[in-house]
Amino acid sequence: MGGEIVSVVLILFLFLTLWKGVRIVPQGEEWIVERLGKYLKTLMPGLHILVPYIDDVSYKVTTKDLIMDIPQQEVITRDNAVLITNAIAFVKVTDTQSAVYGVTNFQMAVMNLVQTSLRAIIGDMELDQALSSRDQIKTRLKDSIADDVADWGLTLKSVEIQDIKPSPTMQKSMEMQAAAERERKATVTKAEGDKQAAILEAEARLESAKRDAEVQVRLATASAEAIKLVTLALPEKELPAMYLLGEKYITAIRDLASADGSRTVLLPGDLMKTLESLIGNRR
Repeated sequence: MGGEIVSVVLILFLFLTLWKGVRIVPQGEEWIVERLGKYLKTLMPGLHILVPYIDDVSYKVTTKDLIMDIPQQEVITRDNAVLITNAIAFVKVTDTQSAVYGVTNFQMAVMNLVQTSLRAIIGDMELDQALSSRDQIKTRLKDSIADDVADWGLTLKSVEIQDIKPSPTMQKSMEMQAAAERERKATVTKAEGDKQAAILEAEARLESAKRDAEVQVRLATASAEAIKLVTLALPEKELPAMYLLGEKYITAIRDLASADGSRTVLLPGDLMKTLESLIGNRR
């Protein structure tokens, strides 16, 4: 019974020794080996032989591109507006030893670095500039942290701004401001329209007055010409004036009689007498 237990223990020991001495690193990973607590070497993908119980695989690091989702955070712009933003970073481990020993947790370090740099960049911008300059923010962010992550054996492949928007309170304020601005523009537009209408109306009155004046001048000129012609035709002093007055008198009676809704024909009582006197004087 005791011999069987020893045999089982020996077999388990051999399997454990074999597992610790022969290691296979999968593609896309690199392993850090320490000997007695000190860095020994980096294992590349493939089969490797280690010294059991002396050499130990301390870290397993993926060499694929890492996608790091940067948590959402509030950022205050230079004009004291509150924005909510988050980002995503694509990082690749290019120096496994530096990534392991250069920082405690390189993924957490990159996330914190992106967050602090993002706050600094947006904090140096006005609200409108921050909302409309996503590509500029991305470029500045990448340039500001690329050297830092390189010290940790990392390569920053890309960093993208996933979202940047005003906080709910700020968004409500912006909506109220936009509504007030639209109302102001509508008021200005209406005032401009009223102003133009008043100017056009005044110009129309001025033009009408000018035309009325021109008509009066032409009528006066025509009346003067008529008086001149009548005077030449009727040499006596009173006859031209009487002739013109009689003509206007007859015209006024005719207009009155032909007015809309008029059913009465007016015939002056002194018309015959006036014509008789004119004709008699003419003879």
